[in-house]
Amino acid sequence: MTTIVYTHEACLEHRPGSHHPESPERLRAVLQALRTPDFAALEWREAPLGTREQVELIHDPAFVDEVAELVPAKGYATLDGGDTVMSPGSWEAVMRCVGAACAGVDAVMQGEARNVFCATRPCGHHAEPDRAMGFCIFNQAAIAAVHALDTHGLERVAVIDFDVHHGNGTQAAFFNRPELFYASSHQSPFYPGTGAASERGVANNIVNVPLPRGCNSALFREKTAEIILPALRKFAPQLIIISAGFDAHASDPLAELNLTDDDYRWVTQELVDIANACCEGRIVSVLEGGYSLDALASSSAVHVHTLMAA
Repeated sequence: MTTIVYTHEACLEHRPGSHHPESPERLRAVLQALRTPDFAALEWREAPLGTREQVELIHDPAFVDEVAELVPAKGYATLDGGDTVMSPGSWEAVMRCVGAACAGVDAVMQGEARNVFCATRPCGHHAEPDRAMGFCIFNQAAIAAVHALDTHGLERVAVIDFDVHHGNGTQAAFFNRPELFYASSHQSPFYPGTGAASERGVANNIVNVPLPRGCNSALFREKTAEIILPALRKFAPQLIIISAGFDAHASDPLAELNLTDDDYRWVTQELVDIANACCEGRIVSVLEGGYSLDALASSSAVHVHTLMAA
């Protein structure tokens, strides 16, 4: 079985402004990297529109109403005082993100693919059940996890997040749900200020690995291997979802960690190995952050190439 990529041109129409880091050029860079001969075996699918019912698996109905009502007919609207900006195309973009992640779950659960990469934007892991923040409107990785429980009858789903920022939204959604596991490595102290190692969840189902400014490959791999991977194996997930942010790369302009493309190859392979052991290789990877276009393109390519070789 090959790797499926879900994407949609509507994700390019979320336009938060010419100076905003979360630009359409991010997705263009990823797609250009994946549309080369090395990736000829990929199967490309159009991301469907997500449904309101899927969004409300995680998000409060009143918050969903608020977002829908704030979508501007022209210009911009802000959801959190400035960071999270919507344009006229943002609603369809974020609903394609939700649709891609849930369709990815369906594809791997139905045996259509061993794994999936969702090349979509905007990112989602900062979006909490009742608010948008940090460039994120709806939390597609968390939504996909609950979709897997409700639609496919799974009992244990894990989200692994190696974005440089802590996924406060995913943690908030999972904190009191022992059937959901969330592990994050992230720069600390740093935005959004959550993600202390002491934040453990109702059943030790939250694992946070704060990394100091300047963290290099060796420390990242050591902490991941010593803390995150054993906890994930113990949880024995029936599906792994990856919040695949690439902004811990040394070239990223918004953060101060020093990871390399090969670190993303390494961590992806480690997750593939656990998925092969626990859940028949089932992985759905969802694009999160990454703000150096060159680093985002090369890191995404390494990540997807490793998934293809699973």
